[in-house]
Amino acid sequence: MPETHQKYPQLQLFLNYLQFEKRYSINTVDAYRNDLEQFFLYLVENYDSLSLLEIKSSFIRSWLVSMKSGDISSKSINRKASSLKSFFKYQLKLGSISTSPMISISTPKIKKRLPEFVLEEDLDTLLNIVEFPDNWKGKTERLVIQVFYSTGMRLSELINLKESDVDFSNSQLKVLGKGNKMRNIPLSNDMLSLIRIYISQKPKSIEEIKNLFVNEQGKKLQQRSVYAFVHNYLSLITTIKKRSPHILRHSFATHLMNNGADLNAVKELLGHASLASTQVYTHNNIEKLKDIFNKAHPKA
Repeated sequence: MPETHQKYPQLQLFLNYLQFEKRYSINTVDAYRNDLEQFFLYLVENYDSLSLLEIKSSFIRSWLVSMKSGDISSKSINRKASSLKSFFKYQLKLGSISTSPMISISTPKIKKRLPEFVLEEDLDTLLNIVEFPDNWKGKTERLVIQVFYSTGMRLSELINLKESDVDFSNSQLKVLGKGNKMRNIPLSNDMLSLIRIYISQKPKSIEEIKNLFVNEQGKKLQQRSVYAFVHNYLSLITTIKKRSPHILRHSFATHLMNNGADLNAVKELLGHASLASTQVYTHNNIEKLKDIFNKAHPKA
């Protein structure tokens, strides 16, 4: 939306700050861009392009209300409000404004939902009983699912893995996560062997490709195709509504917690910036303990 960028050059400066100083991912910066462009377009259309100093809380509140009446979810509205909060916080830092108009803005409450996950026995069925095609596509899809479940990494992290990220000598995987932060995830000997075999079996036409996972044409896997085949395979073994690569990440974390893993260790493995993001997995652990108690205690 070039009109909003012309009238509010501070918008592009903020996006540059996120990308080059905060080192946010392209997807994250795009999400901020979309949220902020929507808000500033609203100002252009309804308030004749106010300056930053003229933006009041009431204008922001009316924008949020207009989205609520447009059937936009509370989660999306909260995200947009958070984007605005970050933008005005940056303007305070620069001295462009003296008070943030977000200071009196309250956002809709969201009912916390426990993350869904696939049961351990169902994943055992997928990896040990379900047959994958005996070709390069099948081998790639099976190993991708195994790596998702064994490491808990994000979809964007997996498709950008390079062969050089596999540290065979130290039995670990180097993963570039959000904010370009590097973390190391341990790999079992079995997983290392599977990856070594996969690399050795790459067809000659694509063996020079640097990406760890490639398709039959030797090209990097695309997010959409990975999402599609993960969804299809999970549909064979579970009835949960969400059947995505991220559910395998939830399953990785939940199964670790259910088997006694330290919360801080899980936080580091997932690449979370704060412990609060990881604590949601303790709820599933508590639910399991309650179930065990109710079944085993004579007075339950």
